[in-house]
Amino acid sequence: MQSPVLTTIAITGFSVAFFHAAIPTHWLPFVLVSRARGWSRAKTLAVTVFAGMGHVALTSLLGLAIAWFGFQLDEHAGEMFTWIVGGLLIAIGTYYFWQQVRGGGVRHHHFIGGQHRPSATCGHDHAEANSHWDTELKESPLASRKSGDWAAISGLFVMLTLSPCEGFLPVYLSGVQFGWTGFFVLSGILAVATLFGMLLFTWLTLLGFERFSVKQFERYEAALLGVIFTVLGVLMLVLKHEH
Repeated sequence: MQSPVLTTIAITGFSVAFFHAAIPTHWLPFVLVSRARGWSRAKTLAVTVFAGMGHVALTSLLGLAIAWFGFQLDEHAGEMFTWIVGGLLIAIGTYYFWQQVRGGGVRHHHFIGGQHRPSATCGHDHAEANSHWDTELKESPLASRKSGDWAAISGLFVMLTLSPCEGFLPVYLSGVQFGWTGFFVLSGILAVATLFGMLLFTWLTLLGFERFSVKQFERYEAALLGVIFTVLGVLMLVLKHEH
């Protein structure tokens, strides 16, 4: 049973992390700040990786807490553990479907001008997002050349670090059955998928792909997560039953 389950969890984890990184809050600010400050592409991508590492680190730390909780649950639940986790994943998938239907989407946060602000991903296309960030950055030290580059870099780092990939946390729970090996494998997948996605979309935009849009990912992120977690939960239950 372990091989197909682990493969499914790994693919799920990569998909969740990559699509999460495709949301404009994870790469558009770097492009706009870069243009305002006249950074080179290499420096912009380096700052993107730096901030992405903070994003991954906090998510992994939260994942560590989830894994520890899962280990305790596994120890006490025994054979029922897979059924409990499968049911939880289906419940989480249902929650995301409900979020999509009610129009709330998945809420992300950004840190601009010293304020930590929630931002709903639903209903904004790439042009609107660009305009939104341009407006906020005009009054922010992130884009002002009066402040040093370190102020902008640290601001971008804090902005992204304080917005962990909450959608990846259920993936950590599903990997509990593989012990610490599962945790470290999933943390590696989180890092690779997140940094790859952030670098890819930042790089494409820096090259001038202004019409490149991921608004469908952004608009339907909640529904996509709903499908992913529901399918993962069902597969875990089916594979457990077959085993």
